[in-house]
Amino acid sequence: MLYVALITFLTQIQGITYAAWEETLIRFMPFALALELPMMIIVTLGMLKYAIVQQLGPVVVPRHFPKVSCVITCYSEKEDVQYTLRSLAYQNYPGEIEIIPVIDGAIQNKETLVAAQRFNGEINALPKRKLIVLPKWQRGGRVSSLNAGRQIATGQVIMALDGDTSFDNDMVYNAVRHFNDPNVVAVAGNLRVRNAAKSLVTRMQALQYMISISGGRTGLAAFNVVNNVSGAFGIFRADILNLVKGWDAGTAEDLDMTQRIKQYFGRHSQYRIVFDPEVVGHTDVPDSFKALFWQRMRWDGDLIYIYARKYKLNLRPRLLGWKNFFSHVITGLLFQIVMPFLIVAYTAYLLIVYNTGLVLGVMMLVYLVYFFILTLYFLFFWLIVSERPKDDARYLLYLPLYPIFAFYERITSAIGLLNEIFNRGHLDTSMAPWWVLRKTKF
Repeated sequence: MLYVALITFLTQIQGITYAAWEETLIRFMPFALALELPMMIIVTLGMLKYAIVQQLGPVVVPRHFPKVSCVITCYSEKEDVQYTLRSLAYQNYPGEIEIIPVIDGAIQNKETLVAAQRFNGEINALPKRKLIVLPKWQRGGRVSSLNAGRQIATGQVIMALDGDTSFDNDMVYNAVRHFNDPNVVAVAGNLRVRNAAKSLVTRMQALQYMISISGGRTGLAAFNVVNNVSGAFGIFRADILNLVKGWDAGTAEDLDMTQRIKQYFGRHSQYRIVFDPEVVGHTDVPDSFKALFWQRMRWDGDLIYIYARKYKLNLRPRLLGWKNFFSHVITGLLFQIVMPFLIVAYTAYLLIVYNTGLVLGVMMLVYLVYFFILTLYFLFFWLIVSERPKDDARYLLYLPLYPIFAFYERITSAIGLLNEIFNRGHLDTSMAPWWVLRKTKF
């Protein structure tokens, strides 16, 4: 009934025949809804499964408290690194925590090095806390820093963290409890936006993180198909890092590591990567559309680099297991790579073939459908998953803007993907010096 009412309304205000509207919408539906709606349904079912387990399942209490090593990649944080160090030192965790800030390019990054060293006395005086500041004088990038920290880490659980990220004081406790299960090889942390109040673009990213990370990965984790362990906040069993020999050179080290771990899932179907919305970190995001554009150019271009260049021969059920194989095809290839091109191409097709009135009408209807589905999805997340429902309630006011923001993101994604296809954009990144990236195989 809603569909017919909308078509009739648009026909009246635009003076275009009912058949023309219906033909246009039929052409639109397979491109937008056939990929996006099923994905939202799967994730929503996963969130429902999570809520049921939380209500009816046993409370997970750690049987022991293994030593945790926090490897923090630092480059240009300066005084802000103090928030990260303090939030880790004062965790409500009865076990040992070893904090290892790795200062990449310590010669030109002296302010960050001095800021980290200033905490030696305070942190080392705390019971079961140890600070080891590791200056890496030659800059080598994130992967180099992570592997350097891993070499001296002595914990059974290793956390890979960013120097501009701080954490809830129960983060370590909530993360480590999952390693009671010997089949859990990694825990993906829940990232929230620390500087959300700074601008409209940071608010929209805060909403995006709730939708795609807090809600999306909660749903995927329910089926053991977490698509990525974030580089800013990844928690690993030390044994699995030893098995894969640490991080590999290149960009997108987080997605790269996730892929390499999942290559064992075909042989060890009991292995699990967990996402827990109660394992919370807070990170800073770009505060302008220009900065966001260049960040997403790198992130989205790296998808092609990982899926189509580096691991194109590894997308096999025998390696990944059938569930993760299908998840990679849907969430990785179709949803993140194919979908942006389809949306941009279809929009261009509408603008070229049809008159302005019809195009605006279709866009209006698409917006209304997407907004309706998005609202239901966000309400579901807010009611059953959010660990901060009072804080998250304010983002209901920003939902009407989100479909426009998502469309902008799809355009940026398409540009980033094209940049990688034709220009190998992964070789032009601030994550590592050019001389490091150009020595890699890819």
